[in-house]
Amino acid sequence: MGRTKKVKSTGRFGARYGAGVRKKVLAVEVRKKRKYICPRCNKKALRWKAVGIWECESCGVKIAGGAWDPISSVGQRVIMTIKRLSRNIGST
Repeated sequence: MGRTKKVKSTGRFGARYGAGVRKKVLAVEVRKKRKYICPRCNKKALRWKAVGIWECESCGVKIAGGAWDPISSVGQRVIMTIKRLSRNIGST
C-alpha cells in the first residue's frame, strides 16, 4: 500500500471514490474507534463492538447507543429534554 500519513485509515481506498467521501469515512472511523467515558464506572474504556453496541473494557457493561457514537445526537436531545422536564416538575 501507499503512504497513509495524511489520509490515515482511508488510504486503503487509494484514489477511488473522491476526496470528500474519503474524508467523511475517516471522520466516522475516528469517532467509532475512540474510547469514550463509561456511564457506569466513569473510566475511559467504552469501545465500539458492533453497530449501536458499546462495551466497557473495564466493568464489562454493554449499552445500546448510536451507530458510531455511544450517544447519538437524537439521544442527547432526549436526555436534555428529560432533565429539563424533571427540573420543571420538581420546581412546581
